[in-house]
Amino acid sequence: MHFTLYSRSYCHLCEDMHQALLRLRTPQHPFTVDIIDVDADEALVARFDELVPVLFASLDQPELCHYFLDETAVLAALAANA
Repeated sequence: MHFTLYSRSYCHLCEDMHQALLRLRTPQHPFTVDIIDVDADEALVARFDELVPVLFASLDQPELCHYFLDETAVLAALAANA
């Protein structure tokens, strides 16, 4: 399983979501996370500026959550990928 976290530096909500996501990683539900800095790309700033952090399990699907980790949504995505 692979997650994409749209984030920005110096964002405490972004760090909080990343740490909360990592706490859900187990041997039964391993995953990787790409952290994308929205400020590095004008198109990403236009899309996500005030929403970061934003978490996706698949970029062709709707976001799982933004601002705060939706543990239920993440666990459902992990279960669906098992």
